[in-house]
Amino acid sequence: MAGHVLAKKISGLFRGDKIDVNKGIETAMDNKLAVPSLKVNKSGVDGDTQADPVHHGGEERVLHHFPREHYGQYRRWDLITNFKDVPAMGENISTVGLDESQVNIGDIIQIGDVLLQVTQPRSPCFKLNVQFGHPKFALAMQESRMCGWFYKVLREGVIKAGDSVILIERKTDISIAQAMKIYFLAEIDPEQYQQLMQCEGLAKNWLASMQNRIYTQKIENWQYRLYGPEGDPA
Repeated sequence: MAGHVLAKKISGLFRGDKIDVNKGIETAMDNKLAVPSLKVNKSGVDGDTQADPVHHGGEERVLHHFPREHYGQYRRWDLITNFKDVPAMGENISTVGLDESQVNIGDIIQIGDVLLQVTQPRSPCFKLNVQFGHPKFALAMQESRMCGWFYKVLREGVIKAGDSVILIERKTDISIAQAMKIYFLAEIDPEQYQQLMQCEGLAKNWLASMQNRIYTQKIENWQYRLYGPEGDPA
């Protein structure tokens, strides 16, 4: 498996350092621009920013990788009610032919001269509802597991448009899609939580959340994250 090419060619690289306000919500998703290269360090990408650094960015979420073809599927489901396209998810890396079933938690991946580790899926939030004009977009992403994933940086460097995505080492047998399924189970399942918690490279915030669920025997309320201050439109 070492040296296996996951994607022969990156289809897009994006960054942006401008923050807008959309319906009273600060967001940087609309300000990513296509660039020929990304200069990547362990704390972030030069010229890239997040509106909410508490829930986005940081050393375990330096780069967001999102499959290009998911946009088409979300359109087919009538969940994108405007004309937004790549990189409207706020992604830094876009590829075709690589999805959440083919990438595992903890994967060591090389792109250009940058060495990365997969840390977690994207946890969808209500800002996506605003971004794409559908009140349940975030819920659909959570349930479909078409969310993309985050990387932390093991070796700094430059990623160039057209670079390959190469799997250097597979650390665990739990895919991004499986991790989403386990983490967002409707009922507490300590056995499945433990399987995910044992994954090398898993983001600390995901690990802490599952530990807390096991300890309290209670799942945190997802209503605000999924629907924002207006609540479930059901």
